[in-house]
Amino acid sequence: MRLLIVHIGQLLQIRPEKRQKPLAGESMQRIPKFENAWLLIENGRIHSFGNMQVTIPRADKQYDAKGRMILPAWCDSHTHLVWAGNRSTEFVDRIKGLSYEEIAAKGGGILNSAKRLNQTSEAELFDHAQTRIQEIINTGTGAVEIKSGYGLSVEGEIKMLRVIKKLKESEPIRIKATFLGAHAYPAEFKNNHAGYIKLICEKMLPLIADEALADFIDVFCERGFFSPAETGQILEAGAKYGLRPKIHANELGLTGGIQTAVAHHALSVDHLEYCGHDEIESLKNSDTIATLLPGTSFFLNLPYAPARAMLEAGLPIALATDYNPGSTPSGNVPLMLALACIKMKLLPEEAINAMTVNASFAMDEAVSLGSISPGKKANLILLRKMENLSTLVYQYGTNPVERMMLNGKWM
Repeated sequence: MRLLIVHIGQLLQIRPEKRQKPLAGESMQRIPKFENAWLLIENGRIHSFGNMQVTIPRADKQYDAKGRMILPAWCDSHTHLVWAGNRSTEFVDRIKGLSYEEIAAKGGGILNSAKRLNQTSEAELFDHAQTRIQEIINTGTGAVEIKSGYGLSVEGEIKMLRVIKKLKESEPIRIKATFLGAHAYPAEFKNNHAGYIKLICEKMLPLIADEALADFIDVFCERGFFSPAETGQILEAGAKYGLRPKIHANELGLTGGIQTAVAHHALSVDHLEYCGHDEIESLKNSDTIATLLPGTSFFLNLPYAPARAMLEAGLPIALATDYNPGSTPSGNVPLMLALACIKMKLLPEEAINAMTVNASFAMDEAVSLGSISPGKKANLILLRKMENLSTLVYQYGTNPVERMMLNGKWM
């Protein structure tokens, strides 16, 4: 079936060439576009595009965009979207002055979520996650990475990953699964790190491989959690099962996580609220994408990652929401774009490139997502009527999406 969208005010992020690498440095300031455009979609994929003043192709159906802008759907490359309950009491504790580490030390944080998840059925987890998937689609997300990590037991981690697999099979959105068993040490392994790492490597990973439950492996390489050496051990074990690394690093301090990510050829290294000259230098000439999470800095009152310094050093950056119950209970990408512009001083074009083209690389989905390119999935956002693209982030807190298309179908 061929669908032709006509009278598009601006068709944004058109990139006919096949990119081999993410955008970096100054190239992130440009978003290629056609004015007064048409877009042809065939069998759920982008076929071609052009100007309305040039010959317009025939199609089975036609849709009039009425001068609205169209751009590719967001790729959210870092979330923890499957969880049980919430952590609103910890939110109040932080208002009272407790730190993230102090809350974790008294049984809150990740361990709190793990306790609740292990008491919740797979069916209930799936139902709640489905609701969250619909919420993020409504604000323009067309692809999402979802991590485990709130099980911290063989049964809990496998349960989470089975839920994610079921979401993959039932939802129209593109989903990638990440095994994050190394999110924290369970209470029973607090003084036996080697024992828990052995459980991950010898029990969890073989089961995950048998059921093909994960695309990536992640480790929370952070002070008070997993050391660089422990992180390396777990990543090497995951590599034996074909799981490519993605690492949480430098959320709470300079911990060597970025250097560990580079050494293990991680697809992305995420957070980077603490990132200095040495860390930026280590990312140069690597294939590891720095993924920044402004929502976490906002919610936890942490420093914002030095995005401008990274761009000035010629690095590619991606943005993601970190949607989770403890540090970013929001999957609203337009809000994250606004935070990136207001707090990290990104230009709107840089922020949008970071959440489309570069985020697709951080999900290993650049072949099929992230830009308006022939052959890619027709995952598109039709924006509400607005004066210019900057309005999308300028009017923070409002939903700029008028309609969403996934796999060539209007939602």
